[in-house]
Amino acid sequence: MIGNFFIDVCRKDIPLSFFILILLLFDLNVNAAVNDVAIQSEQLPKKLSEFGFFKDPVKQIPVQNVIPYELISPLFSDYARKKRFVYVPIGKKAVHRTDAVYQFPIGTALIKTFYYLDDERNKESKSQLLETRVLLRKENGWDAASYAWDKETRDAELKIAGKTINSSWVNKEGELMNVRYRVPNKNQCQECHESNNKIIPIGPKTRNLNKKVFYSDLNGELNQLQYWISKGIIDSHSDSLERVVAWNDINKNIEKRARSYLAINCGHCHSPTGNGASSGLYLNFTEDRPKQLGVLKKPVAAGRGSGNKLYSIVPGKPEDSILLYRMRSTDPGIMMPESGRVLNHNEGIDLIANWIKSLN
Repeated sequence: MIGNFFIDVCRKDIPLSFFILILLLFDLNVNAAVNDVAIQSEQLPKKLSEFGFFKDPVKQIPVQNVIPYELISPLFSDYARKKRFVYVPIGKKAVHRTDAVYQFPIGTALIKTFYYLDDERNKESKSQLLETRVLLRKENGWDAASYAWDKETRDAELKIAGKTINSSWVNKEGELMNVRYRVPNKNQCQECHESNNKIIPIGPKTRNLNKKVFYSDLNGELNQLQYWISKGIIDSHSDSLERVVAWNDINKNIEKRARSYLAINCGHCHSPTGNGASSGLYLNFTEDRPKQLGVLKKPVAAGRGSGNKLYSIVPGKPEDSILLYRMRSTDPGIMMPESGRVLNHNEGIDLIANWIKSLN
């Protein structure tokens, strides 16, 4: 193709500089592709850029087949914002599963970048990139890794042992916030993402994704699962499956808001297959047994984490509920969730306290 084009250039007496520019653009287009070998390699790349996920890593502009996505109700991570992306190899599709994450094919990558805006009051404020986490679907299952951003090199570096980043930003109320943000080590990644002793994704379930999202290539909104089908990366989805709600949507029922919040922040561990299974406290979205949800349920092991309280949830009495006591703590031996935060989520605490008050 290039040879024929060169002949045409010579015949039409087009300047050679124009031909060179076309070659450069062609080369850039070829190189702007995901590195499938890096995703499936046993040895993780040292730099995030080696995966080829982004055309512009600093601005988080992905290459063509890396698709942004959003969760209806995202989990709390010390008030950090997140940009999420999915990559499914061309010609392959993820399979829909009821009340579970999509069954993604080998070669899939789930990418999540954590960042703060310098000033939350200004959407155009500069972004502080903190880390990018990747889940990579390899032949023997999922592998997890965290890459911490280096402002000097404009790239992110693999951190097997984790990293602490001192950061600050101005919140929506104009208050200066300071945090020692923690990039998780590999074991901490596994704590949250483990189910039946295997690493799995948490967020990409139909009930978490079934919402409209703005797409620049469409210049408009479309349900993101319909968009994924149009891009050929999933086989189907179910509109009949009850979806979660945004936990901070005050127009929604407080029961649904609270259950959606607990599901994304706690339900991956506190489920029959998660790391918190032995507690008997199940906070996944579909759990409907009051005792398993914590209502008048005694803890399996009563230690400091109980705060000398008797039950996980005491209807109408948030101050007597272990669940809320642990949410309010920042003591590593008491706090829940155990990983992923050093700050209290004040808005989430208020939501759960009001929900417990509403219970009879």
